[in-house]
Amino acid sequence: MTEDRDGIVVHWRPMCPYCMKLRLRLRLSKLPYTEVNIWRDPDAAAYVRSVADGNETVPTVSVAGHGLVNPSLGEIERAVAEYAPHLLPGGR
Repeated sequence: MTEDRDGIVVHWRPMCPYCMKLRLRLRLSKLPYTEVNIWRDPDAAAYVRSVADGNETVPTVSVAGHGLVNPSLGEIERAVAEYAPHLLPGGR
């Protein structure tokens, strides 16, 4: 799965400290999301390149189909509020 038109997908790769940090923050945020290792999924790597100017920059996050390259948790939360408010606690 490279993107989810209704949800959050975190594209990551092993040993990436930025990925580890963001994935931990997302776990603590209680937002539902899916993780995709771009080293195991060529389609996911292609998606990342398509939104990161040809680079495999991770973490890259898709929020309801909107790509965010190396976002902060705050950027993800703002994107969720705008594009996927049904994912917020209480479905706000």
